[in-house]
Parts: sequence; C-alpha cells; structure tokens
Amino acid sequence: MNFNQIAMLQKLKSSMDRFRNNHPKFPLFLKAIVGNALEEGTLVEINVTTPEGKNYCTNLKLKQEDLEFFQTLSEMGSQH
Repeated sequence: MNFNQIAMLQKLKSSMDRFRNNHPKFPLFLKAIVGNALEEGTLVEINVTTPEGKNYCTNLKLKQEDLEFFQTLSEMGSQH
C-alpha cells in the first residue's frame, strides 16, 4: 500500500467517525437492520427530500453479492 492509499484510508476513517458523531441514530438503525432485516430478496427503498421539497425515490432488491458487500463494510466499520 502506498502513502496516498494510506492517507485516503485515514481520511475515510475520519469522515466515518464524523458522520457517526453527526448522526448517532443512523448507525443504530443500520445495526438493527443488518441483524434483523437484510437477507436476499429484501426490498430497500431510499427516499431523499431536498430543503426545497424536491423528492427522489428509488428501491432495490438485495442479492447475495450485496449482502457480502454490506458484511465487508460492517467489518471495516467495527475496526475502529
């Protein structure tokens, strides 16, 4: 791993820590769904509303590969 990659990982960790501090309920929500709701075939819907009231919404059905990705992210997040 080169110096730039190490610096990017440190920046990512710092950003993740700041996000956790700014939104303390969100990691708890993620922990609850990872333990109870994420399985192949689960439908995940994301809804975003801008301050001006514009709404964006999408959904996806989880595949096994998605679950493996989430597991990797979970392992990265628990190493701090």
